[in-house]
Amino acid sequence: MPTNGTPRRRGRRPAQGEPVVDRALSLLDAFDAEHRVLSLAELSRRCEMPPSSALRLANRLREWGALERDDAGRFCVGLRLLEVATLAPRGHGLRQVALPFMNDLAEVTHQHVQLAVRDGMQALLVERLSGHQAAPVDYRTGGRLPLHSTGVGLALLAFAPREVQEELLAKPVYSEPDNQLIPADKLRRTLAEVRRERLAIFRRQDETEAIVSVAAPIFGRDDVLAGVLGVLVPKRVARPRHLGLAVQTAARGISRELGAR
Repeated sequence: MPTNGTPRRRGRRPAQGEPVVDRALSLLDAFDAEHRVLSLAELSRRCEMPPSSALRLANRLREWGALERDDAGRFCVGLRLLEVATLAPRGHGLRQVALPFMNDLAEVTHQHVQLAVRDGMQALLVERLSGHQAAPVDYRTGGRLPLHSTGVGLALLAFAPREVQEELLAKPVYSEPDNQLIPADKLRRTLAEVRRERLAIFRRQDETEAIVSVAAPIFGRDDVLAGVLGVLVPKRVARPRHLGLAVQTAARGISRELGAR
C-alpha cells in the first residue's frame, strides 16, 4: 500500500516511465512490522511489480546494502539502512527498546554506554550515550568497530555463527591500537569464556588513558542474538565484575522486551 493510504489495484503493472527510484522505494515500503521477511513472490505482490523487475531492483538494493537475503532466498531490510537511519533524530526497533535501559546505565556510570550490532566482520554502533565526565573515545553512533579489539565486538563475535568466527580466525588477527598479533588459540579461549560468562571484558590503552569495556549480549525472539550492550570506563575507576552485573541486568531487561525467553 502506498504511503498516502490509497490502495492500488492488485496486479496492476507500474506505469511506464515511473522513476526507478520510486520503484526501488516501493520495494522498501513493502516491509513493515508484520512483514519483516518477504519472498520474491511476496515482494512482487506487495509492491505490484513483475517478479523479474522486483528481483532486478532488489538485487541492486542488496548490492548497496539496503536489503539482505537469507539462506532461504527471502529478503529483509539491510543494515546499511540502519547505518543511514542513525543520522536521523529519531529511531526505532532495538534502539528504541534499549534506550531506557541505556539511560539508566548512563545515569549510574556517567560514562559511555554503547549499543551495537554485527554487520559482517565489524560491529556497527547503533547508539551511544555519554556522560559529561566520560573519557574521550573515537567511536561514534553509526561508526564501525573491530570485533576482536572491543568489548562489544568480542561479545558479538562470541555469539556469531561458527563460520563467522572461523573466517576471522583463519587470518592473522592484530589487536588495536597496538597492532600486536593475537594467537588464534588465545582468541578462541576468550570467546569461549565470553559465551560461558555471557560477559565480555576488554582492556585497551588509548592515547591518553587506559579504557575498560564491559559488554553483554542482547537476545530477541527464539533467543537469537539481537545486539550487544556495553559500557566504557577509565581503568582507574573500573570495577569490571561489579559493572558487569549492571550491564548484564540491563541486557536481560532489553532481551525480555524483545521477546527473549
